[in-house]
Amino acid sequence: MSSHRPDPGFAYRTEQFQQIVEDTLALARRLGASDAGAEVSEGVGLSVSVRKGELENVERNRDKSLGVSVYLGQRRGNASTSDFTPAALRQTVQAAYDIARFTAEDPAAGLPEAEDLATAQEAALDLDLFHPWAIDAAEAAEWARRCEGAAMAVDRRITNSEGAGVSAQQAHFRAGNTRGFRGGYASSRHSLSVSAIAGRGKAMQRDGWYSSMRDAAELAAPEAVGRYAAERALARLRSRPVATAEVPVLFESSIASGLLGAFVQAISGGALYRKTSFLVDSLGQQVLAPHLDIEEDPHLPKGKGSAPFDDEGVRTRARRVVQGGVVQGYFLSSYSARKLGLRTTGHAGGSQNLRLTSRLTRPQDDLDAMLRRLGRGLFVTELMGQGVNYVTGDYSRGAAGFWVEGGRIAHPVHEVTIAGNLKTMLAGIVAVGADAYTQGSKTVGSVLVERMTLAGS
Repeated sequence: MSSHRPDPGFAYRTEQFQQIVEDTLALARRLGASDAGAEVSEGVGLSVSVRKGELENVERNRDKSLGVSVYLGQRRGNASTSDFTPAALRQTVQAAYDIARFTAEDPAAGLPEAEDLATAQEAALDLDLFHPWAIDAAEAAEWARRCEGAAMAVDRRITNSEGAGVSAQQAHFRAGNTRGFRGGYASSRHSLSVSAIAGRGKAMQRDGWYSSMRDAAELAAPEAVGRYAAERALARLRSRPVATAEVPVLFESSIASGLLGAFVQAISGGALYRKTSFLVDSLGQQVLAPHLDIEEDPHLPKGKGSAPFDDEGVRTRARRVVQGGVVQGYFLSSYSARKLGLRTTGHAGGSQNLRLTSRLTRPQDDLDAMLRRLGRGLFVTELMGQGVNYVTGDYSRGAAGFWVEGGRIAHPVHEVTIAGNLKTMLAGIVAVGADAYTQGSKTVGSVLVERMTLAGS
């Protein structure tokens, strides 16, 4: 959406937000700030949930915020408010200024360099991120009922539901700083989800599914989401543990993005300059298997990670993060870049539309083909816990899924743990499926890791 068009559904217009930014920066200058930045935002949304056909929850949210950063040389102070009156703006800027006065100098503190900031033309790039959904609570409840009803109707073994929900969210913001940056845009994100329960007593199994898009017209049909959630729950019935072993592990595409996320965290500025990453000094090093590439496209239309500039106003660029398994670039903000003696990569706020691909993947490498490639091992469809040590790379997660024999699913599996080391796992990715799935801002097919420890019964 263009920054000059009106923002339907919001209490504030773009022009009002722009004036608040200008007023805030002027107040900081008058107090004696050497630099300042401000961002003003508003979010509006509706969330509705049902369970067993009955309306369970209706929430409406309307939030607004102004955040201010004031710099006195290399001392920085931050303050925020949800009150946009002139008196509140003065108090907030004064608070940020006072914090800066009593904060120790930090050689890495400061706004981005002017040459790294997005120009007015770059900041106004329309990435088609704003698609408001004109749905009311009654309509949202009906969507949720259709979704849950479809799940319950799949099979008599679907005995219960943890409920279904619909969310419609939209937001807009404007930001600016004293080095000339001005920018902002509106965005939306809508979702539909359901969780079904199969079986009874100790044999019960749960699974769910969801659809999330910027444009509600692109959401999966409620009935399709419900049926798939039920099918996933049914497939887990009669699950059992397996013996401890060293086996290959296939990560389902919907959770394989977690491996990509772990890699991103390990080569992000904060972990690198604090030396709390197992991939310190990995730039230019072979870290992933040689057939793997990771590409980033922050300008993908409707992308969940799309942005014309990062949280500091630095322009974003498409790039290859990994080429042939070799790390080509980190994820750096201005601060972390200065701490490392490098230049910002435009990643204050995180990664932007990443895609992991293998040069060995063929169009016919669907999930069935990946199971055949797995041969004998574990197909993981759910991970539990947060057992990742980013300092050492040690990885240990509770898992559920399916035991595979002869390239075919033999039976569902529960109460197991998979363990390894992320450095070994990333280097040991032997295949990536063509069944690409986008989870948030990361897209990847099913991922086959050559060997992990499976701790079972």
